[in-house]
Amino acid sequence: MMKNSHVCILGLGYIGLPTAAILTKHGFSVTGVDPDQTKATMISAGQSPFDEDGLGPLIADAALKKRLTIANSPPAADIYIICVPTPFKAQDNKNTQLPHPDLSFVEKAIASISSIAPDGALIILESTSPVGTTNYMAQLFAQAGRDASLFSFAYCPERVLPGNIIQELEENDRIIGGLDKQATERTCTFYRSFVTGKVWPCTAAVAELCKLVENSYRDVNIAFANELSIICHQLGIDVRDLTALANKHPRVSILEAGIGVGGHCIAVDPWFIASEFPETTQLIQTARKVNLEKTSWVISQITQSAEMLASQLGRKPIVALFGLAYKPNVADFRESPAVEIANALHHSTHSVMCVEPHAESLDELTLSSVEEACQTADLCVMLVKHHQFIALEEKLQPYQIKLDFCGLLQISHQ
Repeated sequence: MMKNSHVCILGLGYIGLPTAAILTKHGFSVTGVDPDQTKATMISAGQSPFDEDGLGPLIADAALKKRLTIANSPPAADIYIICVPTPFKAQDNKNTQLPHPDLSFVEKAIASISSIAPDGALIILESTSPVGTTNYMAQLFAQAGRDASLFSFAYCPERVLPGNIIQELEENDRIIGGLDKQATERTCTFYRSFVTGKVWPCTAAVAELCKLVENSYRDVNIAFANELSIICHQLGIDVRDLTALANKHPRVSILEAGIGVGGHCIAVDPWFIASEFPETTQLIQTARKVNLEKTSWVISQITQSAEMLASQLGRKPIVALFGLAYKPNVADFRESPAVEIANALHHSTHSVMCVEPHAESLDELTLSSVEEACQTADLCVMLVKHHQFIALEEKLQPYQIKLDFCGLLQISHQ
């Protein structure tokens, strides 16, 4: 009976669209709503607007079987899934206020369905949100003149890895938190209809905090690795050699250092907790600061090397940056520290060429091929360990200065 339900998904981004595609695969009738008309047109034509393994064929099949409809506004439906952005507002330096979540997209989504959702509808929030947002949705329904007790509200955070979203949407365990027992049970039944991973029921508040805690935990551990990498640099020690040895301890598992933290989750979610509890989140806030400053440190290292080269060459050196995505092997540039590095160097009048196999263009940055960069650049900087760069060292010239911030050149020596 659940699969006869009509599902409306608000927001067809990296989570909403794959979720819609998975649901159509399992026989659901889905209406997708997104303000981006270019994206809507592509999806209606059976095409995926972004690169994600396995998504294109699912969208094409959904269009062929007429199971996925794209609309400008949400219709009456049995189940609503909200997958809209939840960015954060920047820090207010005057009031020393921490970055805090912007729930305006969630508010707009609720406003669009509160008048047309039929009594008994299930309202599910998947967007990363501060604790209390699920209850806030019910309050917004009440403010719109609806009896919130006639609806079921629940929170179910996604836990997927870009590049492997389709598989993980079906196979990963899911946490389900409803505002009441009935909402939790209904939502668990729904997700069990297409998820093979285990479904774990809890309260809405627990589910909301769990999502934030998971990414804050990862941010703190990455910060330790990044801080350690700077210490090792000052001591002339290879941080990856040190980490490999330290991890021989049976209870030590230090992560790999990088150039900062990117993506829409780890770089954002910790602020949702810190802004709510500014006095009791010193570790979380410090980790965010360390990871942000690691990106600035990388910029300074590249700048110093470029200035040294300029004095030797008598001209501006050509700097090649390898990798701009926020992580290896994905076409995802959200909150990417590599993009931040590239833009900083570009706007500082450095001669920069960027190599990013997962993009055809990227704002005002100049994209080049691996071959062109290896033949032209004076300073080669490794930022992201894409698999296309595995044999990069063989193409680089002996005279080129090389800065490896992601362990890319160590691969060929392992």
